[in-house]
Amino acid sequence: MTLLAIGWEPELRGLLTVVIGFVILCGSVYMIMATNIGSRLAFLVAATALAGWMMLMGAVWMIYGIGLRGPDPTWQPVAGSAVLQDVNALGAAGVLDPNAVVPDGATAAESADAVRETFLDQGWVVLDNASPAFGQAQAAATEILIEEEAFAAGQFEIVEVFDIGGESYPKINDTLDFLAFWHTPHYVVAEAAAFTPVRTEPGRAPARPEIDENRQREYVYMIRDLGARRQPPAVLMVGAGAVFFALCYLLNRRDRNLKANLEQPLPTAQAKEPIEATTAEPEREKVDAGV
Repeated sequence: MTLLAIGWEPELRGLLTVVIGFVILCGSVYMIMATNIGSRLAFLVAATALAGWMMLMGAVWMIYGIGLRGPDPTWQPVAGSAVLQDVNALGAAGVLDPNAVVPDGATAAESADAVRETFLDQGWVVLDNASPAFGQAQAAATEILIEEEAFAAGQFEIVEVFDIGGESYPKINDTLDFLAFWHTPHYVVAEAAAFTPVRTEPGRAPARPEIDENRQREYVYMIRDLGARRQPPAVLMVGAGAVFFALCYLLNRRDRNLKANLEQPLPTAQAKEPIEATTAEPEREKVDAGV
């Protein structure tokens, strides 16, 4: 029953696979070295090699963003201002300053056009609908609108995404940004348009949804969370590097102590003085002779 449980549980099976592989690989190397240089020195050398390998792997994973990875960058709703249901909410949330001026009696489409012009005038950029950035923001905004119960699934469409910020610094020029580890806050505002109610008939394909031009657009205000994709390998590299250099120091100290001990002159051998016979020896010889 135990073997069946191990074969069925994927977590336990994976754990045992890693443990067995570690014992076979590291243990076999340790046993081979222990037969040549001794158990203690072999353990020190094997541990140093393992720590050095982990330090190198952590560096490679950190540089290329592969292997051991942390959370990827995502769009997160701005606290307290995630879903803005009208134009006035854009100004109240600080998205637009000053807010868009919408004439009285303007339709929903005219109001959306006025908001769009205000975004452009204040430095926001409209993302292309075919760009990957638009797709990421669209997916995140759709999830937020459904979670906040502003719309139901399939009842709206993200028509435009406005983007601002996210520049990296410091830069030597516009192309050389190898040391640009800091970023300004990156914001997007996704514009959601509701669909007109579509009548469905049994046996017929649903009609193509159309945007309701009489309903005000809603906006999703999000900020970019850069995540921590390279943090776990960086921690691995620093930790394994500290262990590696500490073990290297121990090996070096052992070699220096061994060299100093070998350079010391050997002590001269001294002959032992002969043991003088005691008075008890003749008596014992007489006893042994039966006298």
